Amino acid sequence: MELSKTTDTIKGITGQEIKVVKAGYDNSKMSNDDFLKVLLADLKWQDPMQAKDISEFINNTVKLRQMEVLDNFQKTVELLKEVNQTNALLYASGLIGKTVLYEGDKTYVQNGKGKVSFKLDGNATKVDVTVMDSKGNVVETKTFTNLQGGKKYPFEIDNPKLADGYYTVYIKAYNKDKEVKATIYSYAKVESVEKEDDKVYVSFANTKVELNKVSEIGG
Repeated sequence: MELSKTTDTIKGITGQEIKVVKAGYDNSKMSNDDFLKVLLADLKWQDPMQAKDISEFINNTVKLRQMEVLDNFQKTVELLKEVNQTNALLYASGLIGKTVLYEGDKTYVQNGKGKVSFKLDGNATKVDVTVMDSKGNVVETKTFTNLQGGKKYPFEIDNPKLADGYYTVYIKAYNKDKEVKATIYSYAKVESVEKEDDKVYVSFANTKVELNKVSEIGG
């Protein structure tokens, strides 16, 4: 056989040009037709007295194909992830200027009015709610008794002397002498949105909240 002018074919003994698969070629990238051609050519030109076991060739090719499928699947997952993050960012941008309920302790007060809610991990015999302004001054307090765990309780702020802005809410809950954990839900006005470390955040009053912690729009 002699090499033709092109580097990817050789001329067989019958004069027919045969496509050559270069050394190091990734079998997983072969089309089904090329795979069958290589396999048939290998069978055609082998010594019948020293026939090769083609099972290894097939197994290696199948494994390479499986690796390619997994690689393509991973790339698809990454692409879907990027698309999902972009969609989340576009969705979050529609929240700018809107009031949202989120999991956190800074709540917005306007015209002296604001509201929060809280949920306890367990029953509590006493719950103290304290609201402070940005300077750490206590502006509201209220005490609840004998509250049930797992239930949301509202708390309204109504003080015409309060300036518009954000106030921090603190919850101290006890079941007799044992402290009970509480989750606070506050209202905020979204000022901006951003994506950071593959997560989308809404921002307000120098505070960033992950989008998945927003549970309600409006209020």
